Amino acid sequence: MSWINRLQNRWQLKSHKQVWIVLLVFACTGFTVYFIKPVLLTWLNIGEQRSVWVSVLYYIVILPVYILFLTMYGFIFGQSAFFNAFSKRFINRIISIFRKKNN
Repeated sequence: MSWINRLQNRWQLKSHKQVWIVLLVFACTGFTVYFIKPVLLTWLNIGEQRSVWVSVLYYIVILPVYILFLTMYGFIFGQSAFFNAFSKRFINRIISIFRKKNN
């Protein structure tokens, strides 16, 4: 079984074309987040400082931004149902991680 077929089965997609569109949405989202990083760091008034706390703060701030862009690109490319479900699963996993740590 090829990797495309494995992704199609794992994500429960109907065609190879849909797999490629989903991969394109992930790529567009990744590039967008990469290009807004300097803008976001400037907005947070961090500048050239690069510490562990800066990285932690960046990842906390970028997570909802990433999900927003993922949902937006999913809508643009006609895959909003897939990415809405994906975003919900992603958020639920993060919430469950924090719940386990608090118990």
